[in-house]
Amino acid sequence: MDLKGRFARYSEFGFYLNCMLPFRIEKIYLDEKAEKDWVTQSLLRSLPGVPVERVEDKRNLIKQSLHIADPIGMGKRNLLVTHFYGRRLKPCPGTSRHICCGYHVINAVTNCTMDCSYCVLQGYLNNPFLTFYSNWDDLLREIEDFLSMKRNPLSRLGTGELSDSLALESIFPVSQFLIPFFAGRENGLLELKTKSAMVDPILHLDHRGKTIVSWSLNPPGVIREEERNTASLEERIGAAEQCQRKGYPLGFHFDPMFDYPGWEEGYREVVQSIFERIDPKGVIWISLGGFRYPPKLRAIAKDRFPDTRIFSGELFPGRDGKFRYLKEIRTEMYRKMVEWLREVDSGLFIYLCMESREVWEDAFGWAPENSSHLNYLFEERVKRFL
Repeated sequence: MDLKGRFARYSEFGFYLNCMLPFRIEKIYLDEKAEKDWVTQSLLRSLPGVPVERVEDKRNLIKQSLHIADPIGMGKRNLLVTHFYGRRLKPCPGTSRHICCGYHVINAVTNCTMDCSYCVLQGYLNNPFLTFYSNWDDLLREIEDFLSMKRNPLSRLGTGELSDSLALESIFPVSQFLIPFFAGRENGLLELKTKSAMVDPILHLDHRGKTIVSWSLNPPGVIREEERNTASLEERIGAAEQCQRKGYPLGFHFDPMFDYPGWEEGYREVVQSIFERIDPKGVIWISLGGFRYPPKLRAIAKDRFPDTRIFSGELFPGRDGKFRYLKEIRTEMYRKMVEWLREVDSGLFIYLCMESREVWEDAFGWAPENSSHLNYLFEERVKRFL
């Protein structure tokens, strides 16, 4: 089935699923330049009850929106449909002077209906709207061109950096296009990162092991207080269990981890909860990363979430300018997590996100030589796993 046929198929029940979601799209702002795109027309058919306002100048719309009381909260309920001009596939920005894994980001949708107090998008995006880019043919062509260059034996790409990969899948079936696309690529691997349990739309797909479905996890109290409009821990693990039954490789990301009274018990119970239901042999990787944030995020988050407790720990500016827990705190958290995970399965592939060699050595007793070395370790892990 071609792209248009697939989208038409999903748009038939998109309206029903939109009514079942824990959020509502209140209004669609339609960029006139994107109005005739087949993706746009299918999207509008899937949301027949949502008011549409045509926009001639989206820059003016965005500028005006920034002057209201809570543009970030408003943007999560209002959809902008437009074109993306420029590259939509980019290297993960990583952190200077830290080891990074060579991941590439696919920008298919920007912003998120979820509302996590620590989300860096609050201070990063200059467009508060939930934004859907309708020129999908250009996106697939760009991914195809990138993979055809064969720069690496295996390239890891994912959609979960500027939006949740699956939370909006019933309305924007991005993953339902990308999963079959990557199933036929020898040197490309897709990762879908989510805090949702919206896996029903992808369970029937022939993924051929080339798509990893990953969950960001925290203890239930952290999810309840700091991760609004997300699935519960139990729901996330249940969704992971469904995906494992369908043969999807799984990933788990303990990132960000928070230092709070009782964190040891909280995170250890999360590990136990996962592997009571998940076979560790089907987990391709697990990442660990301490809470970190750019300086301007604090004021934004405190204003939007007055009761948040994420800034109550010992956080100090690091070499990259981001505020982090003291090195001793982070390494203690990592060492204990590694210990608990190794008790489950000594063969689990565990890595640190945006950390220095010194922290790696303190946490694991060894460290990758550099970012290229870590990327090589990923390639070897995938070869053995698949």
